Amino acid sequence: MIGLQYLKLGGSLITEKDKPHTARLQVIRRLAGEIAQARRDLPSLRLVLGHGSGSFGHVPAQKYGTRSGVRTPEEWQGFVQVWREASALNRLVVEALAEAGLPALSFPPSASLVAVAGQVSSWDSAPLKAALQAGLLPVLYGDVVFDSLLGGTIFSTEDLFSALADRLPPARLLLAGLEPGVWGDYPACTRLLNQVRPQDMENLSQSLQGSGAVDVTGGMASKVALSLELAARVPGLEVRIFSGRQAGAVYKALLGEPLGTLIGVGA
Repeated sequence: MIGLQYLKLGGSLITEKDKPHTARLQVIRRLAGEIAQARRDLPSLRLVLGHGSGSFGHVPAQKYGTRSGVRTPEEWQGFVQVWREASALNRLVVEALAEAGLPALSFPPSASLVAVAGQVSSWDSAPLKAALQAGLLPVLYGDVVFDSLLGGTIFSTEDLFSALADRLPPARLLLAGLEPGVWGDYPACTRLLNQVRPQDMENLSQSLQGSGAVDVTGGMASKVALSLELAARVPGLEVRIFSGRQAGAVYKALLGEPLGTLIGVGA
């Protein structure tokens, strides 16, 4: 039996990251259908879903430097703009999930999480746990949060999953993007890695820096680093980075198929 799973739908997968405020609606609907099918075929599936902001939140976030802190009136206007964009994409995702018959319920981090120096200070996860207990599908997303030192900042979905794992440990973390996994030679992309371990990071540092579009939360390098840290912290956690571009991939991953690149030592 598969335990609790965290699934992230990457911003590069569900939006056109080089076109501001442009969602890939057909892709979002397809992914919602795959999640719904997985729940039907695996009734015991327990899932926390998250998604990135892609061409919605990342564009104003870069303009105003929101991730680095929020202090001036202009930066606070930017903070609200990032929130508005992230929320707009979340509504599209939740609507697609609902159309697929899923009992999706959004949990905006900006309304429940407070940070200090970019780290969680307080986060009441009781409502999210109650949603899972009731058989609902909790949905998180990259969002602005208030920070007692920085004023405000941005938490990526990986940041949120990392913090939530201390309160609600997952058995599997699935990160679905465009890339089929972690490349050992980006941007040439001829050598796909089956596994990335902590000792591999030094040799991979150069290839992990590449990014094809704006990503204020660190791109692949940040994803791999946070995944390694989480895999080391949660006993038995299986972390996989894979592509959700091909129809059926997210469905297969949720049912336990070992797609993409394994991060850490594995389950």
